[in-house]
Amino acid sequence: MDEDKIQQNRRDQDEKSTQERAAILGLSYFDTRDIEQTLPLTEGVLDIATMHNSRIVPLLRGNEGEPWRFGVTTQTPQTLIREMTADYNARGKSVEFLLISASAYKVFMNRYDPPKVVTYDDIQIASPGDSDTLASVSQTLNSVGSDEVFDFLVDQADKLGASDIHIENQRTHIRIRMRIDGALHPVADLETDRYRVILGALASRANISTASTEPQSGHMQKEVTRDGVTHLLNLRVETVPTMYGQDAVLRLFNFDESMLSMDHLGIGTAERAELDEIVSHPRGMVLMVGPTGSGKSTTLYSIINALNTSDRKIITLEDPIEYGITGVSQIPVDTTNGQSFADALRSVLRLDPDVVMVGEIRDADTAKTAIQASITGHLVLSSFHANTTAAAFSRMIDLIGVNPIFSSAIRLVIAQRLVRRLDDGTKEEYQPDEATRTWVKNALKDLPAHVEKPDLDTFTLWKPVVSEASPFGYSGRIVIMEQMVVNEAVQKFLRGDVAEIHTEIIEKAARDAGMVTLLERGVLAALRGETTLDEINRVI
Repeated sequence: MDEDKIQQNRRDQDEKSTQERAAILGLSYFDTRDIEQTLPLTEGVLDIATMHNSRIVPLLRGNEGEPWRFGVTTQTPQTLIREMTADYNARGKSVEFLLISASAYKVFMNRYDPPKVVTYDDIQIASPGDSDTLASVSQTLNSVGSDEVFDFLVDQADKLGASDIHIENQRTHIRIRMRIDGALHPVADLETDRYRVILGALASRANISTASTEPQSGHMQKEVTRDGVTHLLNLRVETVPTMYGQDAVLRLFNFDESMLSMDHLGIGTAERAELDEIVSHPRGMVLMVGPTGSGKSTTLYSIINALNTSDRKIITLEDPIEYGITGVSQIPVDTTNGQSFADALRSVLRLDPDVVMVGEIRDADTAKTAIQASITGHLVLSSFHANTTAAAFSRMIDLIGVNPIFSSAIRLVIAQRLVRRLDDGTKEEYQPDEATRTWVKNALKDLPAHVEKPDLDTFTLWKPVVSEASPFGYSGRIVIMEQMVVNEAVQKFLRGDVAEIHTEIIEKAARDAGMVTLLERGVLAALRGETTLDEINRVI
C-alpha cells in the first residue's frame, strides 16, 4: 500500500471516531476535509496561545445575524465552551461549537500558525587555538532541535567533505571531531543530553544497541540534498564502550559511481601505463597495501570500474560493502560472525568469474586460496596491510612461507598514501633553507634514471596560505603511489632461491629494476607545488 493510501485510511478512521464522540458530547460534528485548505481564516478572534492550549480554532465570523462558529476537539475544555457561550450571548451574539477531528485541527493550526523554518549557521572548522569558533559551533549544535541534531551533524560533515565524524565521551561533555582531508579537527563540545539523542538515532538507523558492553558495527544510508541535487550518503558506524559511555565513529562514503575512474586518481603517466598493462591480462594477482584511510578501496573500485564491461563476470567479497557498483556481483562477508573470505572465495570460484576482488587478505587460508585462483585463469585484486610494497612481500612470506606458486601469481603490488593538496589559489612559493635543500637532495639521490630529476640546486617549494574558503590552505587530497612490478629479480625471493630474505633486500632488487619509492614520489609532488614537505613527512 502506498503512503497516500495509508494516510487517507488514517484520516477516515479519525473522522469516524470523531463523529461517534460528537454524539456522546452533545456537539455537532463537522467534516472539514472539503474546505480546510480553502476556507478563509477568521483572524483576530482568538490569540494563537489560546488556540494551541485549548485546541480550538475560529471557523466563521458571525456577520449580519449569522452565528459565530468555532471548531473544537475532544480535548477542548468544557469550561471554555460554557464561558464563551455565556460571553457571546451576553453581547447579543449566537455561537456554535462544532466538533472537528484532531487531523482537521492540525491542518487549521498549520495555517493559523505556520511552523517556523529554523536555519542554523553552518559549522566552521576552528584553527588551532581558536576557542571562539569552537564555542560558537558548540552553541549552535546544542541549540539544534532534538529531532534534527543528528541529521544536521551528518549534513554538515558531508558539506565540509569530512570522511569521519568522531563522537567521544569526556567526563563533563561530548567532544565532536571531524576528519577532513586526512587531518582530525575539533568541531564542538556538546552537552551530554545531546549525545543521548545522537546515540538514539544511531541505534534506530544503524541497528546497534545503546546498552551494549561490546564493540559494535552498523551501517546506514542517508539522502542529502545540496543545491537542489540529492546524493546518497553511506555511513559505516563503529561504537566502542569507554569509561564514560559509548564512543562512536561514523565513516562517510559520499559515493558517485561516475567518480570511480582511474582518470580521477591523478596517477602519473608511467605508473598508469604499468597498471593498465597488468590489469589488462586475464590472470594474476594485484595487491593494494597501505594503512587505514590511505585510499586503497577507492583505487581498487576504480580498477574494478575500468574492468566492468559486458564480457566480464566480476565478483567482489567485502566486509562490509562500502560502495555499490552497477554490473558487479558484490557479496557481503561478515567475518565478525564466523564467515571467512577463504570459504566465500572458494564458493564464488565455482561461479566462473573473470575478476575477483577480495576485500582484504587477513590469514594464510585466504592468501593461499587467492593465489590458487590467480593462477587458474582469474584476475584477483585484494588489499593487504603493510607499509610498503617490499614489506608486503616480507609479510606475505611470513604468512604463507616461501611459495613458488606465489612468485608466478603475484604481478603487481601498489603501496599508496593520501596527502593534502595545496590550494592552488592561495599557495605561496618560497626559497627553502640549506638544511631542507640537503634533505631533499638526499631523499632523491637514488632516483631511477628513467625519472626526470628536477634541478636540486635551484628548486623552490610552496607553503599553504589560509583563506576563508580553505581554512588550512589545503583543498582535497592527492594519491602518492609506489608500484612494484614483480619481475624475475623479485620472483627469486618468493621462490626461495635466495637464502636471506628481508624487506631491504627485496626493495633493493625492485629499485634496481626502476621502482620509485613512496618517499621519492612524495618529494617530487612537493617540488611540483602539489603538496608540502610537512605533509610528506606527516603521512609517509
